[in-house]
Amino acid sequence: MKLVLQNIEKDYGENQVLKKLSFTFERGKIYGLLGRNGAGKTTLFNCISGDLKFENGKVMMLEEGHIEEDIDYSKVGYVFSDPVLPEFLTGQEFLKFYIDINKDKIKDLLSIDEYFDIIKINEGDRYRLIKGYSHGMKNKLQMVCLLITKPPIILLDEPLTSFDVIVALEIKNLLKKMKSEHIIIISTHILQLATDLCDEIVILNNGILKEIDPTVIKGLEFEEKIMELLKGETNG
Repeated sequence: MKLVLQNIEKDYGENQVLKKLSFTFERGKIYGLLGRNGAGKTTLFNCISGDLKFENGKVMMLEEGHIEEDIDYSKVGYVFSDPVLPEFLTGQEFLKFYIDINKDKIKDLLSIDEYFDIIKINEGDRYRLIKGYSHGMKNKLQMVCLLITKPPIILLDEPLTSFDVIVALEIKNLLKKMKSEHIIIISTHILQLATDLCDEIVILNNGILKEIDPTVIKGLEFEEKIMELLKGETNG
């Protein structure tokens, strides 16, 4: 399975954020997406997920030799940096609702309590309104939705910044276990996370994606290489 971006163009007025952006992501890898604030990382994710229309280009899936030119956006899972959840429900009610409406997509279903156990939300908090959850707890709920439905394409926008050390490590290990059946793209500004977790690093720089030589990622010159690539970028 491959996710193929072909000549994506996205403008905000006179500001062209994505400039004939093309790239191919492959199943079995975790990609780290790096770029300065305003570079268009969230815009790119929104184009891939179908949440944002773009002026030109195509987002396609290639699977077993078949190209799906009109991508089925239900195959894309997206964890937002600012969680979007129904705050009038309790955590337990939300997970039950989410499982009920996605039953046809779920394989190897666990119990709701088992999912809560994975993301370390204690029993008392499971029955509280999401409105009263911390930012980190809301992010945990978003993350567990991906663990439930396991969509082929997973987009994570700054996914681990609000987790404590233990949960962050557990989520990283889960992502590593999941990657063989998924395309996982993580937008982050934390270089250490990118080098620890990701198989490949891509830079969004002046509206296009550039792949970093994999041999550089684990090297001492990695940070210098990233700085060099981003120096000339005009902040959005």
